[in-house]
Amino acid sequence: MKKLLAFSALSAGLAIALSGCASSSMDPGMDHSTPSVGSQSPDASASFNASDDMFISMMIGHHQQAIELSDIVLAKDGLPKDVKDLANTIKAAQSPEIATLEKWQKELNLSTPQGHSMGGDDGMVSDKEIEDLKAASGSQAANLFLQQMTAHHEGAVDMAKDEISNGKYQPAIDMAKEIVASQSAEIDQMKKMLGSK
Repeated sequence: MKKLLAFSALSAGLAIALSGCASSSMDPGMDHSTPSVGSQSPDASASFNASDDMFISMMIGHHQQAIELSDIVLAKDGLPKDVKDLANTIKAAQSPEIATLEKWQKELNLSTPQGHSMGGDDGMVSDKEIEDLKAASGSQAANLFLQQMTAHHEGAVDMAKDEISNGKYQPAIDMAKEIVASQSAEIDQMKKMLGSK
């Protein structure tokens, strides 16, 4: 009798354990294909993947370089007003985005940002090109800045489009959509500015 009771209790416990595993593995809110988020995640159920990690990491460095280029050209004497206004607009837009990206990176426990060289067609400006911009003056500096920033923006738009297509973290996808819209408009603006000089 004791053996029968023990077996019944064991069977009941096993059934409860198995039903618990089944319900958790079939929970539609769980996404086992994504990495686990850290305890500091803003949303423990947030879904994100490697594309989000890459976008957030790379865009931090990308934006930082855009601000670096803007600061270089803004220090020039005789800079045309339209180029000065554009450089200030870029800084005003991208500085708060860097803060947001760094916040996500910390909260989601993602990888550290990349350096200047990311490979591919990311639009990053080489160290030599940065030195060329530093050495240029007046209209030459303005033209060089517009050329470099056009390619830089084109790289950012490509990265953002990749995030829209492949990312899962909705706040990052939303930012990527804003980047595509704003930087595509600035690319058109810079091309017109180059054509008029």
